[in-house]
Amino acid sequence: MDPTMDSTKHILNYLMPLLQRESPQLHDFMHRAEVGTIFALSWLITWYGHVLADFRHIRRLYDFFLASHPLMPVYFAAAVVLYREEEVLACDCDMPSVHQLLSRIPRDLPYEALVARAQRLFQHLPHPELAKEAALQLHKSISIGSFSAFQRAALCQRPDAILRQQQQQQQQQLQGSSLGGRTEAADDGLLLRPAEHSSLVKAAVWGMTATLGAAALAVTQTALEWAPEFLLQLF
Repeated sequence: MDPTMDSTKHILNYLMPLLQRESPQLHDFMHRAEVGTIFALSWLITWYGHVLADFRHIRRLYDFFLASHPLMPVYFAAAVVLYREEEVLACDCDMPSVHQLLSRIPRDLPYEALVARAQRLFQHLPHPELAKEAALQLHKSISIGSFSAFQRAALCQRPDAILRQQQQQQQQQLQGSSLGGRTEAADDGLLLRPAEHSSLVKAAVWGMTATLGAAALAVTQTALEWAPEFLLQLF
């Protein structure tokens, strides 16, 4: 068992290219709904054993997957989604509706027909032909995740937030040490007024933030350039 979910997440990246080749309409609908592939995560983790109630079906799928290529579970997932195409297209085109529909597998699925369709998909669309598209899916997900993380980090470094923290600290220090004439001296000139130094602090903080942001984006871009090629070598 792998220590992380990275391998499983990468395998899920084959699902959307499979749907796009077989049914562009279904693929575009799911893309507009922004449902992603997280609904199929439990399918691959447990080989559908967690979502099926009948042990006979679980045993049949385990036999099928053990005798097939390691990517066959995602081909079977594509067969299930394609079988339910009419249901998907009939629901609202939004993430909650589509995710709720697909995450619940019906009890009356024709498993033998789905097994046969998964085999046909594997023969008609070999995984090497989809490897580049799957790597591109991962490339996009890494880019989005990195940019979101950068936005959260940059939000904590906004000049106004830092200035508020500094002003609060100065007020606390002033209240703790203001005794008699010290208060007047501090008000007269020992402490700079916020209006006098805010522009300088803002410029300094923005400069540091821009430098750190440029460095982070450069490192991220470098990593993303070689990531798809590295993933292609794995499959």
